Amino acid sequence: MRFHLWAAAAVMLIAALLRLQPLEWAMLIGACALVLTAELINTAIEKAVDLAMPQFHPLARIAKDAAAGAVLAAAICAALIGLLVLGPRLLALL
Repeated sequence: MRFHLWAAAAVMLIAALLRLQPLEWAMLIGACALVLTAELINTAIEKAVDLAMPQFHPLARIAKDAAAGAVLAAAICAALIGLLVLGPRLLALL
């Protein structure tokens, strides 16, 4: 969760420095919110599974892996959105 929060803060700082348009801001904020929401749901699922099944169980592992996979998918989508929105402007600065 800390990594995602730092990444979101970095993206917002870069967006502010680049003076993005409102639609671009909305896309970045939405992408960050999606990742943070997925991370919170992942944490809730992991804690609920740990509470219900303290010992190892294959189905518990599958539930945790699926929740973590959702976070990964959200993070990949957010990175792609970030590249599409920020990439051209950052390349123009070089």
